[in-house]
Amino acid sequence: MTRLDRMTAPVIQGGMGIGISMGSLAGAVAAEGGMGVISTANIGFREEDFWEHPRQACERVLRQEIRKAKKIAGGRGLLAINAMVVTTNYDQAVTAACEEGIDAVISGAGVPLSLPEITKGFDVMIAPIVSSAKAARTICNVWKKRYDRQPDFLVIEGCEAGGHLGFTRAEAEEGTAKGLEEILAEVRNVTEVPIFVAGGIFDRADVERMLALGARGVQMATRFIATRECDATQGFKDMILQAKAEDVTILKSPVGMPGRGLKTPLIDRVEQREETSSEARPEPKPNGCIRCISTCRPDETPYCINQALIDGFYGRQETGLFFTGSQVGRIHEMTDVKTLMEELTGRIPEK
Repeated sequence: MTRLDRMTAPVIQGGMGIGISMGSLAGAVAAEGGMGVISTANIGFREEDFWEHPRQACERVLRQEIRKAKKIAGGRGLLAINAMVVTTNYDQAVTAACEEGIDAVISGAGVPLSLPEITKGFDVMIAPIVSSAKAARTICNVWKKRYDRQPDFLVIEGCEAGGHLGFTRAEAEEGTAKGLEEILAEVRNVTEVPIFVAGGIFDRADVERMLALGARGVQMATRFIATRECDATQGFKDMILQAKAEDVTILKSPVGMPGRGLKTPLIDRVEQREETSSEARPEPKPNGCIRCISTCRPDETPYCINQALIDGFYGRQETGLFFTGSQVGRIHEMTDVKTLMEELTGRIPEK
């Protein structure tokens, strides 16, 4: 029996930052037998000392949110963090989560080649996020050679996922990227590690289809935003509830990867500047750059993704960034985690 067997529902709730998936949502998902995920991305943004001491603020809040999630979960399901490789406090966040007894570290937005070293000595599952069989093979080979370690599971993110994508902008916009089913088949040919698939997963039919194709389970994020337990403000949730399919776009991120989110005034302004003059005045910068992303160039970036995601958290439509998956137009009403998990897994609701 492995730790994954503690999941009575084959559903990972995807990590969403900044502040969208924290202790309340993750704990509620775990309580229903799934894997709840806390995003570490600038998680301490509401602390008074965040702009002066971002690393300390983020570690402090991360520890608090893990403890909160554990209390809500009550020993059921599993709890994980989602840690982005490109964040400058990556090692610190992973170590803090391990010290708090997190069940798993899911890592993407870069290739997490050093993750086994960071987690050495801790009883924790480690899982990279990949978008191709090539990436899966590379990570498995490197981990085996350097650390004699294999992933405990893999998360495959297809092109319909929200947030940062492991595909080119052209592939995402033109629909030329490989489908999730094809990627799953290719990854299964290069590793026997359990696989969870993400990107465009919406309902029970999607879950059952992926299980039939050999996936251990699915990861989904966007549908969990419209739950009462989600840590986002109602302003953010309302943006998701009001969104139509045509509101979704592929956008340019300062992280250096394309991303999927809602087309908003911020994105319109950025795209307009790209089409006219590169010397046009950029978006206002925040009080101070905290150097949170290793690949970001503050003097060149069209906008501060940290500030944009914080504004999105508060539902500020003019300046906010709202990451979302491709199926957001199908979400029309609020629900709760228990009801959603019952719908996804086909369980008989408790009376």
